[in-house]
Amino acid sequence: MTVHDGEDATLMRSIAARDESALAVLYDRHSVPLYSLIRRIVHDEAAAEEILQDVFLHVWKVAPRFDQARGQLRGWLLVMARNRALSHLRKRQDVQVDDLDVYAIPTAGMQETIAEQNELTAKIHAALEEMSPELSQLFDLAYFEGMTHTEIAQRTGQPLGTVKTRLRSGLTSLRRVFQR
Repeated sequence: MTVHDGEDATLMRSIAARDESALAVLYDRHSVPLYSLIRRIVHDEAAAEEILQDVFLHVWKVAPRFDQARGQLRGWLLVMARNRALSHLRKRQDVQVDDLDVYAIPTAGMQETIAEQNELTAKIHAALEEMSPELSQLFDLAYFEGMTHTEIAQRTGQPLGTVKTRLRSGLTSLRRVFQR
């Protein structure tokens, strides 16, 4: 559970009651890491800003249905931002929807402060360094460059099934790191 989980739940209830100031607080709290993730995927400032706005518009629309018991708000926001960024790439690059695997990024333990975010970044890098260079490259291509599994297979010369299996295995390993 993160430092702001209880506050986020309260904010979501306020947003569900159509409190615009609560949405502004939520935006201030989560927009920087969301924008960073989106920007890293789409490599386009204007598109990243538009996608970020779309994420918070969606939060406004679905706030009454948000259920804190189903997972942390921070994780939901990150996954939503990532998926929308990848959808943007699909449209821009004319990639088939079936080509994209939309695994969730392990987000347990995401924190708000810069120091805690730096600690999380160090933890991610350490976990990636423990992986083989080949697997680390696959993660970089999939999660930071937003490439589809098919594109990764083509770039690396590996069979598509191998790419998918290695990424699934790596995600399982990363999840264990974040559950400690």
